[in-house]
Amino acid sequence: MRKIEHIGIAVKNLESSNLLFEKLLGKKHFKTEEVDGEKVATSFFQIGETKVELLQAVDESSPIAKYLEKRAEGVHHIAFDVEDIHAEVQRLKTEGFEILNETPKLGADNKLVVFLHPRSTNGVLIELCQEVS
Repeated sequence: MRKIEHIGIAVKNLESSNLLFEKLLGKKHFKTEEVDGEKVATSFFQIGETKVELLQAVDESSPIAKYLEKRAEGVHHIAFDVEDIHAEVQRLKTEGFEILNETPKLGADNKLVVFLHPRSTNGVLIELCQEVS
């Protein structure tokens, strides 16, 4: 793993959360995007080399909607940038981590993504990200 790519924060309302984070961070978000496969709308803020990703469910069957039903708004996941997502998945499986989706899927910000189950990572949902070339 090369760096923290982004920190994902589940929010109920993207518009009001964008305003809050603009005040907090002193800058505007640089990108919004809808990820149909995850049924979420996202907004990104750049902070140095790391991004903050706000995630709002656009459908009640979205993983974010389900997350918000169980918990309050807040940190949803930490994403790490990897050079070779397939090799990293194999390495982590060998190390005993539970992979939620072994086949990478297209996520936000032009990235292939794989998630690790929180029960194998001390309660933290981990996302692996690789830039699509």
